[in-house]
Amino acid sequence: MSTAIRLVMENFTLSFLILGLIVSGISLWRQKRPRNAAVIIEALFAYFLLFSVGCSFFYNFIMHSFFGETAARYIGWEQSPFQFEVGTASLGYAVVGFLAFRGSFGMRAAAVLGPSMFLLGAADGHIYQMITAHNFAPGNAGIIFYTDILIPIIGFVLLGMQWRYQRAPQAAANDQSQL
Repeated sequence: MSTAIRLVMENFTLSFLILGLIVSGISLWRQKRPRNAAVIIEALFAYFLLFSVGCSFFYNFIMHSFFGETAARYIGWEQSPFQFEVGTASLGYAVVGFLAFRGSFGMRAAAVLGPSMFLLGAADGHIYQMITAHNFAPGNAGIIFYTDILIPIIGFVLLGMQWRYQRAPQAAANDQSQL
């Protein structure tokens, strides 16, 4: 049991992604039928933002701000005062993720764009560390590295799909008004 808990906590980005999918599935299961694409995308995107941005970055804030030695060791780094700065940046992203859960499209775009730039920059840093320092610690070259790339991709896909399906009813209404 302790091994499973440790695996979930060390791979928190994947854990929160999976948890978001499970909760969005439960949310959709409880909704009235028929469910259209816009309803499905809303559930997937809302819970992605809540868990993969809000909860995940809040967890990152806690780890880097209060358990910096543990976080540094997991990444293969030395403890540094910059970890608190990473922690507070993560807190900012977490707050935006929580607000975007039920927020406007603009708030959701911000919740995807800002954290995505951070995660893609982190992925670049991980690659640099793998090449130059041969740092293949789990927190540098493991699941965290892959989700640093995957989370932004999923976020941009969901953002694009929501934009498309939000526009569809407006475009249809405009077409009807021109008849």
